[in-house]
Amino acid sequence: MCGIAGLWVFGGAAGDRLARQAGAMIDRLAHRGPDDRGVWQDDAAGVALANRRLAIIDLSPQGHQPMTSADGRVTIAFNGEIYNYQDLRRQLLGEGVLFRGHSDTEVLVEAIARWGADRALAACNGMFGLAIWLAAERRLMLVRDRLGEKPLYWSLANGVLLFASELKAIRAELGYRAVPDEAALAGYFRHGFIPAPRTAFTGIRQLPPGTCMTLSAEGASETRAYWSVAEAGRQALAEPLALPDSEALRRTGDLLADAVRRRMVSDVPLGVFLSGGIDSALVAALMQEQSATPIRSFTIGFEEAAFDESAAAEATARALGTDHTTLRVTAADAVDLVPHLAGMYDEPFADISAIPTALLCRLARRQVTVALSGDGGDEAFGGYSRHLWAGAVARWRQRPRWLRQGLARLDAALPDAWIDGAAHLLRPHLRQPADKVGKFLAAVAAVDEEAAYIAMLGMKAEILLRPGVASSNPTLVLPDGGDPALRLQLRDLARYLPDGVLVKVDRASMAAGLEARAPLLDPRVVEWGLRLPLNQRLRDGRGKWMLRRLLADRLPQGVVAAPKTGFGAPLGTWLRGPLRDWAAGLIEGAAGDGLIQGPVASALWRQHLSGRHDHAGRLWTILSYLSWKATVAHVD
Repeated sequence: MCGIAGLWVFGGAAGDRLARQAGAMIDRLAHRGPDDRGVWQDDAAGVALANRRLAIIDLSPQGHQPMTSADGRVTIAFNGEIYNYQDLRRQLLGEGVLFRGHSDTEVLVEAIARWGADRALAACNGMFGLAIWLAAERRLMLVRDRLGEKPLYWSLANGVLLFASELKAIRAELGYRAVPDEAALAGYFRHGFIPAPRTAFTGIRQLPPGTCMTLSAEGASETRAYWSVAEAGRQALAEPLALPDSEALRRTGDLLADAVRRRMVSDVPLGVFLSGGIDSALVAALMQEQSATPIRSFTIGFEEAAFDESAAAEATARALGTDHTTLRVTAADAVDLVPHLAGMYDEPFADISAIPTALLCRLARRQVTVALSGDGGDEAFGGYSRHLWAGAVARWRQRPRWLRQGLARLDAALPDAWIDGAAHLLRPHLRQPADKVGKFLAAVAAVDEEAAYIAMLGMKAEILLRPGVASSNPTLVLPDGGDPALRLQLRDLARYLPDGVLVKVDRASMAAGLEARAPLLDPRVVEWGLRLPLNQRLRDGRGKWMLRRLLADRLPQGVVAAPKTGFGAPLGTWLRGPLRDWAAGLIEGAAGDGLIQGPVASALWRQHLSGRHDHAGRLWTILSYLSWKATVAHVD
């Protein structure tokens, strides 16, 4: 795992300039690779590649990057892991290729030199942001993995290409020319993140998942998708699985075990993030089955019981026999971390779980360098509550428009406190019932499928935008057909996963110098999960039926059945307490903001402080933006 950066000055450049610029860019990413630093350049071509290395496979100097193939034709800067590199190495050895070390980077560069980039990438099972320099053709390729686990940003202007694993490295070179992109920022208030290919800054773009961008010395460029969620959806619809439960469970279990096994290959200590949920517990169970010694597991716990999953995680750890560590998060921990999140993410980022994720990564890094996670299980196997609602939303969307919109207007008119109070008479422990009702009715009233999906994400933050502000809303074209839950899963895989969940995990883990691996995001696993029929994804009113059954064979029933609270944080309480001064200062500054309506933000803040309604979600969306503006964007 690493950070990469580089530039191409078309027409050539002096070597000292290339080395200086590439070095300055990669030094902004030292946190991503504390073990080694390398800069490679071709003065005549004007190309420089740079790397900061977190050594995981082959800790010797033979793993140094950037790395050039034995024949000198291919040079790469590589951020990520190739999980089937041992299979590819054996194949290349059979074809007469000789290796100097045993890193996956060397396997990748020799595979590209031997087979060509297209065939090599198609053969790779991994996560990566990758720059490939093809010397003879004088071409540069920028490539991102299929699901978007690893990031890659780029900028092309005035005959110079810049690229890097994080925005901060490009901004260091662009300086004042990197100005905020208002349309992209407005899109943030709609999604809770900025969807690719836009970023928070004009002139800087993010390479979408599963995409390869090729540039020539003449300045021509071509961008193509070598894998896409839409195509995976088409294949799932064309070749659905029709297996009895027993056979589907056996084959799913075998596939997951192989995905976990491949991600346990490491020359440094590794462990697993263990929450109180199904996905991480199953990953931990499959790891322990393949380990001769207790694996290390890590959990975050909170003093507030409503957010604390540590007891469930500890019960799982005891049942599996892992070497378990729990970190109790206090309000003081949040106070120390929160002001630094904007610099960590480079963009506004509205996911509250970024806080416990960052703290969990710091905890794990004290003992291990690699940690496996359960990310991807919800998207591939149907685990979000919106997947359960999908059928009902689709049916209600067939009702007359006047009825659907009337219900949504009624919900908007009623105070949230009234809805919360009525719902708590039936289900006292239900969290934020007014928000859940609002999501459902907004989805029912939405004008199209995309708008319904945005409503189910539940941001409800567009009300903060000043009138007339247009947002960037990239379209996603899905194949026709499929059950409503599957269509939501495809949207999650294309948007919420890469631009939300995986951004959160990558920045939090890399800030701690930790590599995070997600077996449930093995492309084979994702494609398999999408092919399962609806009743093998959702059954008995619960999602992820397949994963639940596989875990039930490995844990006592009481552990498997424990309720999931969600990976959040008691932010509402913190905003009324230890984070109040920090938040109040930012909210006061919203009055003069050119994008959002300060009075609306202030009204939400007052309602939250009064206790009439918990607005932590929308307030965090505002605060993340305002904190970013104050500390990262440097704009008035």
